[in-house]
Amino acid sequence: MIKKDTVLMDGDCGLCTHTAVFLSPRLKQPNSIQFIAIESKEGQELISTFPENFQNADSVYLIRDGKPYMRSGAGIRCLLYLKWYYSMWYPFLWLIPLPLRDVAYRIVARYRHRFFTRPATCVFPGLNS
Repeated sequence: MIKKDTVLMDGDCGLCTHTAVFLSPRLKQPNSIQFIAIESKEGQELISTFPENFQNADSVYLIRDGKPYMRSGAGIRCLLYLKWYYSMWYPFLWLIPLPLRDVAYRIVARYRHRFFTRPATCVFPGLNS
């Protein structure tokens, strides 16, 4: 069982690595969320507990208060963990309709490996790369 909120990201993705490195020092409360690689054993075990449509999605996930979120819903909710000058953007981004947010998410996800080089080592715990 998860003891704190968790972000599941691709451990082999430069964008995901840069995002985790960006978020960590900007959290309102240090260690309020944990980052886990999707490819890790722990990550796969968590994903196996999600509803079937979540399990088959190639996405970033956020488990907040025991409830899983994916794609843009997960990304936008991550703002809630950050200091006020980042978290203040949450309500504005939430006004963008979900289908439009997810289209933008999928475009970025499709081309992320072209613009961000793969990290030499995974920064997420639980994955030996």
